[in-house]
Amino acid sequence: MASMLEGSGLGLLKGMAMTFRHLFRRRITTQYPEQKLTLSKRFRGYTLVWDKERCTGCATCAKSCPQGNIEIVTSKGTENDYVVEKFQLDSGRCIFCGLCVESCPYDALFLGMEYERSSYRRGDLVLSRDKLLFTPDKQRSAYARPKLEPGLPRQTLLIEGDTGSKKR
Repeated sequence: MASMLEGSGLGLLKGMAMTFRHLFRRRITTQYPEQKLTLSKRFRGYTLVWDKERCTGCATCAKSCPQGNIEIVTSKGTENDYVVEKFQLDSGRCIFCGLCVESCPYDALFLGMEYERSSYRRGDLVLSRDKLLFTPDKQRSAYARPKLEPGLPRQTLLIEGDTGSKKR
């Protein structure tokens, strides 16, 4: 009987020691809506970023999409070129494989760094050219575009905490 009490008392002390050890450690979680981690530079985000100036309307991205989620409508331009009338992505069906980005010969399509894409309506997930258009406030991912890497912020990890001072 005495050995059972010693065993349970020892287990209790071990549990308390572990609790106190973790009680005074620095927290590694983030307070999500207020604090956001910087993602990997080659993160395949849940949106596409389209550069209208670089796009020639060749539709290589639409042809390479395994789901057929990209719709491009072009018209003949004045200088024997194409003008993109419609560029649309059904992001609700997109698997974000990145094949469209990899296949674009003019570097006009990028995966974005955005990861909050929830919606209450299915129709809101169909993105028109205005929502996909490249603007300075949209961050482009360096996925399949390694030349963008130096301009992107360094990835933060949970174990670095708020300061980001620890190196891995």
